[in-house]
Amino acid sequence: MKLLIIEDEKALSESIASYLNDYHYSCEMAYDFPSAREKIQLHDYNCIILDIALPHGNGLTLLRELKAAGKTDGVLIVSARNSLDDKIEGLNRGADDYLTKPFHLSELGARVSAIIRRKTFGGHNVLKLDGLTIDLEERTVRGDNGHIDLTRKEYELLLYFTGNRNKVLTKEAIAEHLWGDQADMTDNYDFLYTHIKNLRRKLLQGGCPDYIKAVYGMGYKFNPGKSVAE
Repeated sequence: MKLLIIEDEKALSESIASYLNDYHYSCEMAYDFPSAREKIQLHDYNCIILDIALPHGNGLTLLRELKAAGKTDGVLIVSARNSLDDKIEGLNRGADDYLTKPFHLSELGARVSAIIRRKTFGGHNVLKLDGLTIDLEERTVRGDNGHIDLTRKEYELLLYFTGNRNKVLTKEAIAEHLWGDQADMTDNYDFLYTHIKNLRRKLLQGGCPDYIKAVYGMGYKFNPGKSVAE
């Protein structure tokens, strides 16, 4: 899952990123309005952690632009402002949640997870596909043959596939989701092919059907058959 942290306090931003990285989130950071606007325009995120007071601009302006562009990124506003009017304005403009500073990182993490579950997985904690069970809270994966041990990138890749099941995903979109800006620095996608190959092999060894299909000239499609969520 890819997150964008828009926060001008670098120490706080780095603390948030460090905490969320331990929970299999890939975090990018923006410290001011112009850089945040550029990232939002260029990339999609599962959740954006958005401060209102930013150098050279206002976070609510970014939120308005995000919604005007028809983007569906989840948004959690974090702000030192604790007035009811600020909360109402943020939520009315399309934010999914509002957290007042100071806050515990564990609460922030729980709210981010809740937003992602609602927007990507219909609010469910456990996804049951044909032969595969993913526990989003425990971050565990099981097949018919038992536990499936995935690397962090393989787990992120699996969630991206399941969140976009039955859709054709281009290799560019997959790489950008997993590596963000760093994906533009490579001349080939050998690293991506390796992750997909390893994920597919582990799922098959775990007793899952062959979900991942290459679509010639386009990318990949994850077709799980029947699915149940809890």
